[in-house]
Amino acid sequence: MSLALYGHPFSSYTQKVLVALYENGTPFEFRVIALDSPHTADWLQRWPLRKFPVLVDGARNVAETSIIIEYLQLTHPGPVRLLPADPMAALEVRFLDRFFDLHVMTPVQRAVDGALTGDAAKRSDGLAFAREKLELAYAWLETRLAGSAWAAGADFTLADCAAAPSLFYADWTHRIAETFPVLRAYRARLLARPSFARAMEEGRPYRPLFPLGAPDRD
Repeated sequence: MSLALYGHPFSSYTQKVLVALYENGTPFEFRVIALDSPHTADWLQRWPLRKFPVLVDGARNVAETSIIIEYLQLTHPGPVRLLPADPMAALEVRFLDRFFDLHVMTPVQRAVDGALTGDAAKRSDGLAFAREKLELAYAWLETRLAGSAWAAGADFTLADCAAAPSLFYADWTHRIAETFPVLRAYRARLLARPSFARAMEEGRPYRPLFPLGAPDRD
């Protein structure tokens, strides 16, 4: 059985895995989850926690984006190694992967969730939380990324798979100021990377669904 990915093209975490798949040209079937999707029941049976993406490889169901990408490297390796062979270098990549998921994407999700309630106070609280946390993350990344082409150095890795959708939506939620030129340039490189550019384009039709209002750019 070939690989199958359950997810949605506008989902940041689905995009994270799509970048890894596209980087290595890994063949897979994309099973889009939506209200009227024929794949929804099968997805829920495979992962009752109702989270996507989920990767299916034969009889194996693999959940959680970082684990999915590491699993792909172990079982379906390609020319782009997304986790370094050196254990200490791999540890740094894993740390940065967690940083983007926890300290960039999580505040964005807090703002999105607040907006989805339709409650003005919850929307305002979510945005305030996101702005505070994202400013801290942006300032740290501005220093951390100085002199590096990609998150962990010269090579594109798992950390960049996490960074691309995280910074894509973070800038929509709380604009990366011009006082962070290194971070702005890094985001621009991520958006120009063919793997993420493809994932971003596949999600373009769904931009009106972004509850904070998708800006007319990117």
